[in-house]
Amino acid sequence: MAFGGVNGSSAQAPMTEINVVPLVDVMLVLLVIFIITAPLLTHSVKVDLPKATSSPNITKPEHVEFGIREDASLYWNGEAVTLDQLAPRFAATVQHDPNVELHIRADGHVHYEHVARVMSIAAKAGLVRIGFVTDPAVLDE
Repeated sequence: MAFGGVNGSSAQAPMTEINVVPLVDVMLVLLVIFIITAPLLTHSVKVDLPKATSSPNITKPEHVEFGIREDASLYWNGEAVTLDQLAPRFAATVQHDPNVELHIRADGHVHYEHVARVMSIAAKAGLVRIGFVTDPAVLDE
């Protein structure tokens, strides 16, 4: 590929122009990729997380204390339950009071998969106010 002048001289002069077309093409492709992937990163479960402060939260009596231990055992207000019992219980609770809150007390070493499964079942049943209970003493250290 010859880059000679118009006059046909065979002397090679340094090229003084920069071709920015490939750079613009790459930047447009990256822009399209970011435009497509950005909305995919914002999908999340809507959760009303409590503020982690040293003062205890005063909660209304219309809430369900749900515990998850490290061995994935589940507790509904202190009573042991199985995963199969959750959907009907959540549905009955929402039918009784649609503004009920679910307070999840998960062990620090429990796998997130178990917590996410419980949150998914609760959301499908219609619970919209889900919160995580934390220990303020641990957060202050």
